[in-house]
Amino acid sequence: MAKAIINGSRSKGVIHPNIYGHFSEHLGRCIYNGIYVGEGSDIPNVNGMRTDVVEALKKMGIPLLRWPGGCFADTYHWRDGIGPKESRKKIVNTNWGGVTEDNSFGTHEFLELCRQLGCEPYISGNVGSGTVQEFSDWVEYCNMGGQSPMAEERRRNGQDAPWNVKYWGIGNEAWGCGGNMRPEFYADLCRQYATYMRNYDSQHQIYKIASGANVEDYRWTKVVMEQAGHCVDAVSLHYYTRPRTADWNDKGPATGFPLSEYYSTLANTLYMEELVENHSRIIRQYQGDRQVGLCVDEWGTWFDVEPGANPGFLYQQNTMRDALVAAINLNIFNNHCDTVVMANIAQLVNVLQAVILTEGKSMLLTPTYHVFEMYQGHQGAKQLESYIGAALAGEGENQVPNLHLSASESQSGLLVTVANLSAQDSAELDCALTGLGKVSQIQGRVLTGEPGAFNDFGSEEAVKPSPLAAELTEDGFKATLPACSVAAFTLR
Repeated sequence: MAKAIINGSRSKGVIHPNIYGHFSEHLGRCIYNGIYVGEGSDIPNVNGMRTDVVEALKKMGIPLLRWPGGCFADTYHWRDGIGPKESRKKIVNTNWGGVTEDNSFGTHEFLELCRQLGCEPYISGNVGSGTVQEFSDWVEYCNMGGQSPMAEERRRNGQDAPWNVKYWGIGNEAWGCGGNMRPEFYADLCRQYATYMRNYDSQHQIYKIASGANVEDYRWTKVVMEQAGHCVDAVSLHYYTRPRTADWNDKGPATGFPLSEYYSTLANTLYMEELVENHSRIIRQYQGDRQVGLCVDEWGTWFDVEPGANPGFLYQQNTMRDALVAAINLNIFNNHCDTVVMANIAQLVNVLQAVILTEGKSMLLTPTYHVFEMYQGHQGAKQLESYIGAALAGEGENQVPNLHLSASESQSGLLVTVANLSAQDSAELDCALTGLGKVSQIQGRVLTGEPGAFNDFGSEEAVKPSPLAAELTEDGFKATLPACSVAAFTLR
């Protein structure tokens, strides 16, 4: 039996809702057909946004959405996506699939989507191929409430009041597709761009996010923080999970994978904790007397595309393995909420580790969707210190702890989320609660299935949450977690 302890007397702070953020890029069928079908579509929509997708995301509890990229952001010129749709410039998406982009989904459409979702927008600006003036004008267009050329142009395009967009990314992957820059060069650009990102309303201060490191490039974080940390509010980090395969270019299949790839994927996912701790340590070293946060604004699984799919569209199925990757990452972010202020899984619909897949008029919820829905009670809650005495599962270098958890407390009660990473064995959990007062009610839910189980079109939903029995004890609770499962316990 695994012994866990939740300590109500110790906390790293409040879990920012933005840790449960998402990412939508002009890539494959994420935006077009996934989220946006246009006002004239026979698929039910409101102002072009798919009604089924919007309602599902609202139920899941989406707090923040990043757009327009990704690599696309540093080739995107925002003025191409405003004004009458029939006169918007058509371009070729050279990053993803070489398809024609008609720019019918632009700034107004994205912010309308966020309005329907009730979530915060996070816009990544073009530093790689844009200009300081272009970026500054975009901020003014979105946020200026008074009289100015950009505000007047916004009003002519049908939006009177400013949107007051708070979160802005100063470029994306400047070390790679965002310009192949050296950290010293990017740091200077970051300082320059940040200078001209104005606050137009004292009640709505913008939040500036520097383009951060790729995986363990700690020198990038050090240079950017040392030279530009005083100009920004946060620095980003990107890390995608894949299995350990013999060929680095072989990402492995999203379904039908061997057990070794299941465990190696989870082992690689756990590396996120080391990355968060090390990058956070560097940020603290150079942040001075102000707090600079860490935004893991791209994370998730990256496997080979589905057979027959456009390789530039990054469409992959989503299994219980993906659900466990999501659970591990979210537990890590919860437990490091003193430094992690935002995270954005890639991507929202039909791309990489999507929470929703669509096919024509049909839509399905992936196992990853259900993890986010089960974890949504952590948003805005007080993180609680937790410990678990886990056993090992897997073999050799791919061994992982069989259990992984996080916990939080809010007005709704205590939420404990636990993942059982073992593919074969159930786990007996005995969880003690200290410093939390008397608990009188418990409700358990579980998402479980074979590691390769997934939901598919034309079939009954195979992977979805179900009730899980749990027993209150004198000092906490007990439960049995099925193999390959994610459980959520709500206590009051």
